[in-house]
Amino acid sequence: MKVKKVSIAFLLLLIANLLFAQNVEIYNPDANAKAEISAAVKKASKEGKHVFIQIGGNWCPWCVKFHRFVDADSEIKKYAEENFEVVKVNYDQKNKNEAVLAELGFPQRFGFPVFVVLDGKGNRIHTQNSAFLEKDKSYDREVVLQFFKHWSPTAVDPISYRK
Repeated sequence: MKVKKVSIAFLLLLIANLLFAQNVEIYNPDANAKAEISAAVKKASKEGKHVFIQIGGNWCPWCVKFHRFVDADSEIKKYAEENFEVVKVNYDQKNKNEAVLAELGFPQRFGFPVFVVLDGKGNRIHTQNSAFLEKDKSYDREVVLQFFKHWSPTAVDPISYRK
């Protein structure tokens, strides 16, 4: 009887996760990730920004949750838009973007979503395991905001630290 209850609970949880991620179009499996990153680097270079790459898939509840979390917080969203060109790179059975991920140092080793920050020249300056940004069943607002601030162009510019 106990096994049956656990099985039913697991099945309900699985269905809830599938419904949560269903019909979400955050990641485009058909996108040319290499071209999108290249375009973002060019734009970031011109605008004095960095590139924030969010890697994951529409199948991933935490990937969807991060997108919605940032989108719903006006301060975080504004800060990210002012300091980063954002690219969402798909990873799923249809398109794993293996060549792009290899160029980025295999960030998928941390699970999904995973974040990569490039400078305006396209150099990878940070890879972030998103688990360190989580709190309870969501993300920690202050930690996410600090993450963006710590990897902004100003934060890594040596001129910011001259007296």
